[in-house]
Amino acid sequence: MDDSLHLQPFLAQLACQAGKLALSMQSQLQEGDVSCKATVRDIVTAADQATERFIRQAVEKRFPHHRFYGEETGRSQDNGNPYCWIVDPIDGTVSYYEGQLYWCTSIALWKDGKPLAGAVYAPALDELYYGEAGKGAFCNGRPIHVRSHGSLEQSVLSTGFSCLRAGWTEGNNVPFFAQIGLHCRGVRRFGSAAMDICYVACGKSDGFWELNLQPYDYAAAMVVLLEAGGQVTDLRGGGEYPRQGILATNGAIHQEMLRFFPNYSRLRD
Repeated sequence: MDDSLHLQPFLAQLACQAGKLALSMQSQLQEGDVSCKATVRDIVTAADQATERFIRQAVEKRFPHHRFYGEETGRSQDNGNPYCWIVDPIDGTVSYYEGQLYWCTSIALWKDGKPLAGAVYAPALDELYYGEAGKGAFCNGRPIHVRSHGSLEQSVLSTGFSCLRAGWTEGNNVPFFAQIGLHCRGVRRFGSAAMDICYVACGKSDGFWELNLQPYDYAAAMVVLLEAGGQVTDLRGGGEYPRQGILATNGAIHQEMLRFFPNYSRLRD
């Protein structure tokens, strides 16, 4: 364990500071502060960019030799350092822009390609999730654990549709949503993968699946979930996430969920 890094105080404070920065900018956004990425459905705001700059500067000042991978600024040069910060300054940008509650700042540190620590802060809800390998998972300082249901029919799930935002007309999440929704207690759509996964970690839901995520969407929340006793695989039960989709559950319903994705294979690059 990398105790010498003293990650918890730094990560937790940085996530809160960055989230509050984004929150302070939310009501000030103008139409000119919003632009589109690959499609008109996929937006980025000036707040996304400013928040990531704030995070990146703080990380580079504290850990100048670590690598950095942010949604807005991309990957830093690979210098061979085993540590990489993976950041989504505002996960749930559409919710953020529309003045809704379910968006967050997500900051993770991975080492040698494996999750080491992660903080997810939802400013509008004042919820700070933190997890560190071997040290447990917490929400606002209180230990959290997954909730174990015996069957899918007792479970509440969540999902997202980034595949539709990317223009997938085939091989998208709609058929899976329709099928899975018939067999569980309910399916929620919060609009932030990081929050969806943290909600599994703290027992507010039991499972989450998605088809078209990027590492910065789940890197921090994944640490929280694993430390809370949950399970993460691709949609085939292996480790090829996010390319072959991602399934994050309380563990108890994982095998039952995998049955909905027999021989799943991503159709789009």
